[in-house]
Amino acid sequence: MPELLTGNEALARGAYEAGVSYASAYPGTPSTEILETFATYKDVIAEWAPNEKVALECAIGASISGARAFAAMKMVGVNVAADPLFSFSYSGVNGGLVLVTADDPGQHSSQNEQDNRYYAPFAKVPMLEPSDSQEAKDMAVAAFEISETFDVPVLFRMTTRVCHSKSLVTLGTRRTPVRKPYVRNVAKYELVPGNARQLRAKLGAKLKRLAEYSETTPFNFIEWNGTETGIITSGMGYQHAREVFGNEASYLKLGFTWPLPVEKIRQFAARVRTLYVIEELEPYLEDEIRRLGISCIGKDKLPGIFEFDPAIVGAALRGKAETPQEPVPVLPRPPLLCAGCPHRGFFVELGKIARKRHAMIAGDIGCYALGAGPPLDAQDLCICMGSAPSIAHGAQKVFGKFGEATRVVATLGDSTFFHTGMNSILNLVYNKSNAIVCVLDNRITGMTGQQEHPGTGQTLQGDATAEIDIAAVVRAFGLTHVRTINPNDLFEVRETLKWAFELDEPSVIITRWPCRLKKLNAGDQARYAHRYRRLAVRNDLCNGCRECLKIGCPAISFDNIKDKARVDAETCVGCEVCAQVCGSDAFVDGELEHA
Repeated sequence: MPELLTGNEALARGAYEAGVSYASAYPGTPSTEILETFATYKDVIAEWAPNEKVALECAIGASISGARAFAAMKMVGVNVAADPLFSFSYSGVNGGLVLVTADDPGQHSSQNEQDNRYYAPFAKVPMLEPSDSQEAKDMAVAAFEISETFDVPVLFRMTTRVCHSKSLVTLGTRRTPVRKPYVRNVAKYELVPGNARQLRAKLGAKLKRLAEYSETTPFNFIEWNGTETGIITSGMGYQHAREVFGNEASYLKLGFTWPLPVEKIRQFAARVRTLYVIEELEPYLEDEIRRLGISCIGKDKLPGIFEFDPAIVGAALRGKAETPQEPVPVLPRPPLLCAGCPHRGFFVELGKIARKRHAMIAGDIGCYALGAGPPLDAQDLCICMGSAPSIAHGAQKVFGKFGEATRVVATLGDSTFFHTGMNSILNLVYNKSNAIVCVLDNRITGMTGQQEHPGTGQTLQGDATAEIDIAAVVRAFGLTHVRTINPNDLFEVRETLKWAFELDEPSVIITRWPCRLKKLNAGDQARYAHRYRRLAVRNDLCNGCRECLKIGCPAISFDNIKDKARVDAETCVGCEVCAQVCGSDAFVDGELEHA
């Protein structure tokens, strides 16, 4: 009986059926659910790693030891993991190894829109691209066979729509995991230049065999519906093409997209009168097809940015769009920190002192990036994961060199601290910066959906483990000015920020309070189980000043007729930040007010 699965769930199922024993990942949308699903299967090891480089290196270790393994990450994570990827493509595998890259056309949850298909020819690894959940499952099974047959790691490219869309999947049975013997092989795995040069030559021979495989694999197939119009496509482009053209066009559907099936492409192109290439983002396929001397229509009509849909494809290639539905009026809802988010109180005070002292605030990737928008306005920039302390250091050094008194503050989260923030902070200490680093520890990886990390004391599969103390780590780096505070206590936040700004040496402020969505573990229960009172507004005390609206809490609204603030009792979780900014003490215990 087929099951309805997302692409992420199907990929995890395919890895399980392939007999994978070990998997590692760093959470990042749209890839996160792959490892979360894989972790639910019995007889597997599934682990969150501190970052993507570590995840891939752990999977490489599992492969070298003889087990089938994979690492999963969003597309920008492959940038972090590129170092081991480019080297391991030379050495090759023992047990099959797959690297999953989940790309994000449309930038639904990403800081850029990079097209990771280019990593396959760049790193010289074969690549698979599913277009639905069944293919995700089937290709995952095949990927490990390809890896072991050709002695190469395999790049498995997903996109947001494939990751999160659901379709029916026919399941198979699990291949009994068989660990290949580990045999010491210095010539294969010790990548000193003398060995690497030999391996580079051997890799060329592997790629020739993979090019031959690309011509015969069932993942590259033709659907003939006449010779008037032909379409070469892959991934979600195939689904959009089928929806727009139906049986009025023939299709060369590519699922094994590097090396490309050159002869199959030539034969298909030679038989059709008009050839379209439909692909999201960069002209990856189109450029290769044009290099073969084949004329085609692609990015000269189709956009090279953002996610496609049938209307976009239809309008570009057929000159007509689907009949638009009557738009439903919806008020814009910019993303906000949740009610009770422990970052809110900190940003309220940071924004105030930064504006007063004309400070620069370098932010990072995570929920706290939402501190940049109004009304908090407590962040100036956000470039990439773990970059805030490094950027703060570089800026602070330049300000100091040119005699400018501007101070620089870096904000990053706890998971980001363990990801790559530690390296940045170490550099800040080593090179004698006086930047202020703020680690916003909400006890979880929040924005991607509550994943554990080295500071939570729990593994992905629920085992208790060492809880790494952020304050102890930064003190070990040589920092002497370190304070841990409650971000919901605005007085403590304010005084601590003043303390840090007065220093002429580097400092670290750790705000420690759990995300309000987190399911507290035993340790957090003991420390944070105290429940704040839910609040209400006393109309006789509220003077309509609207100061409470400046904290950007979605539980607070304003009645323009009554000229009074209002608290949504269903949303409020009682952080009490609003009560601390109210000058008329209008926020009171909600249970008493409504008794």
